[in-house]
This record gives sequence, structure tokens and C-alpha cells, in this order.
Amino acid sequence: MKRRSFLTSAAALGTAPLFASNTPVHTPKGKAEHCIFIWLGGGMGQIDTFDPKKIGDNISKQKVAGSLYKAIDTAVPGVQVVEHLGKTAKVMEHVTAMRTVNHHVIDEHAFATNIVHTGRMISGNTIYPSIGSIVSHVRGAASDDVPPYILIGYPNVSRGPGFLGAKAGYVYLTDTETGPAGFTRPDFVDEKRALTREQLLQPLMARAPRESSLADYKEAQEQALHLSGPRFMRHFNLKEEPASLRNEYGGEFGQRCLLSRRLVQAGVRFIEVSHNLNFMNGTGWDIHNEGYKNQHLLIQELDTALAALIRDLKDKKLLDKTLIVVGTEFGRPAQFDGRGGRGHQGTAFSMVLAGGGLKHCGAYGVTDELAKNPVENPVPLVDFHATIHAAMGIDPAKELMDGTRPVPITDGGKPVAALFG
Repeated sequence: MKRRSFLTSAAALGTAPLFASNTPVHTPKGKAEHCIFIWLGGGMGQIDTFDPKKIGDNISKQKVAGSLYKAIDTAVPGVQVVEHLGKTAKVMEHVTAMRTVNHHVIDEHAFATNIVHTGRMISGNTIYPSIGSIVSHVRGAASDDVPPYILIGYPNVSRGPGFLGAKAGYVYLTDTETGPAGFTRPDFVDEKRALTREQLLQPLMARAPRESSLADYKEAQEQALHLSGPRFMRHFNLKEEPASLRNEYGGEFGQRCLLSRRLVQAGVRFIEVSHNLNFMNGTGWDIHNEGYKNQHLLIQELDTALAALIRDLKDKKLLDKTLIVVGTEFGRPAQFDGRGGRGHQGTAFSMVLAGGGLKHCGAYGVTDELAKNPVENPVPLVDFHATIHAAMGIDPAKELMDGTRPVPITDGGKPVAALFG
């Protein structure tokens, strides 16, 4: 190219936009104030829960792919779930089963659990924050008397704050009766003695450089000291609730869901509730081989607790303010393995949204005849994350800082517009 032609072309480029379109992208902004994230670790099978298909056969020698349970109608015309979700079926007008969620991560539990919690693949030099830590960081607690983020389950890096630092971390517990450890002083440490200990600690913590990891730890430590004592711990006393309501929620998992409602009332912004910590069916949701035999017990326990939580929040006028998410790392294929169980599948699976002021429709998206691939309204995982953030009033394109590097909350995720009025 001659010099004059090059200069002419460069000048033309200088007047052209850098992007194909400068039209701003409209991001809906929801009004949810709290999020209860129910985690079904192991991989809930969509074809045996919220996306039933024709009945299969996993017993005979010539196995036939399909659902293990009959489908039933719900409160939303045209939307069906399996027979073991009968209680949730009655409140489906407050629910949307997102049937076409998908990701293309290797179908391995740790990798898939991480991407569902953080929205990103594991990086060699960056630990990305979980969705709970992002909500905690951006929104903070709704009350100074509680932390913004509580995990009812076992601690794990996938649930953690990543590069956001300790102040965006969680308080965790595994036992609803005792609550989180370390927030109740021993009997021999009275108020005066506790104050003396804090005063001894202050000169050391004052040396922490601003915007350092030590400063983040200092802030987290100050919050922990503020929370220690009966004012915070009383929220874990489920005996304050009527016996009839406790019974309605069901067993241990249901009690965790009841506790999550109490924590919402107290001002906690994000609560993750792990299901089936004690592997009541021997395998959890990971139903390889004979694991399918008691899968119905898990589904029934989820059904009882989820329906009770929806009704309870509605009765207390908290449902529109509280987004309920039912998440899992991947789904299960319609085909059966050698002994009648199912493998792993990330190409299409169901996650569930309820409440949160969204425009619910019972189910969103359509999968093929064996629930393997989306055929209508696919929801990439990044869009599912964006939908949760938007429902919580958070812009999914907002940038967080990893040191000096800006990192958007999602990698181009778009909220599902149909759920926003």
C-alpha cells in the first residue's frame, strides 16, 4: 500500500467507532434484597425432577432411556414436574425451573462446582470470588448486627471470596442447633475481660497497611468481635418458631431452610444452604449404579423444605424480597449405566429460581426428548449468574478490582429478560 493510501485509510478508521454498535445494553434491575442459595451437591438429575420426559426402564437387560418417575401437573398450566415434587407443584406460580442451563466444563464435580459458584474456570494465578461473596461485597449486610454472607454447610474455596479478600468471606455452620462456632464466649470470659483482650489486640492491628490483606483480615476480625455474643447467636434458636412450622419444614435439611428464613429477617444478604450433608440415600445426588434406588427420598426432602420455605416467606411478606436459587453442578443423562444409575451431564440441566420479585412462569426453556440439549431458550451458565445478580439489583457487567486489574462480575452474561417485568 502506498503511503498516501495508508494515511487516507487510517484517517477513515479514526472517525469510525471501535465497536460494531455503541447502543447501550439494557440490564434489568430487580428488587430482591436477599438470596437463599440451596446447593444440591452431586448433580441433581433434571429428567428425574424439574424436566420429566417419557418413562424409561433401568432394570431390564435392554435398558430404555427416560425418566424414572411419573410426571404430574403443577399450578402452572402446561408445566409438569415429577410425582415426588407434589408440594412444590402446588406453588409453581412462584417458581421458574430453568430447564436449559448449560456449561461445557469437564463433567467432574470439583470443576463444575467451582464454575457454578464463581461463573469462571479455575485460573492458575487468580482465585475468583463466589456468587455469595460478590453479593456480600457489593450489597453488604442489611443490618449491622449480622454478617452479609452465611454458609450452612462445609467451607470450601469455591464458596469463598477469592481476590475480594477476607472481608467478603462467610460465616459458616454445619449444625443448626449450635450455630456457628467461635461466636459465643466461654463462661470465664466476661465483658470486661473480652474488652481487655480487644484493647491488647488494637496496637498490633493498627499497623496493618491500608488496602492490604492484613487490613482485610483486620476488618473481618472487627466484624467477628462485633458479632460475638447472644445478640447474634439468638437467630439460631429455632425453638422460637412454632412447632407446627418446624414440622412443616421437615427434617434436618428443612430446619436449615427455616434457619435461612430467620437469617433473612435478621438482615443477612446471602445464605447458602447445603442439602443432604449426611448422604441420607448413601450416595447423595450423584446416583451412579445403585444410587438411584433411594433418589426419591432426596427429591421428597427437597420438595418438603422448598415448598415450606416459599409458603413461609410469602406468609411473612418476604417472598418478593428474597430470591431462592436451587443450584447443582450439572445434570444427569437420560441413559442408564450398567447397574441402573446415571452419569454426568452439563449440556442441559435444570436450576430453579423462586420469589425475588421475578416474573415467574413455572418453567423456562425447552430441552429435546431426552433432556440432553436445549432446543428453545438456552441459558448459558454465565446468563444464569447474570440473572441472579440482576435480580439482586447488581449490574453483572460491574467491574471488581483484582489488585489493579478490573474483572467484570460476569464475562458478558445477559440476564434472562423474560423474568423481569
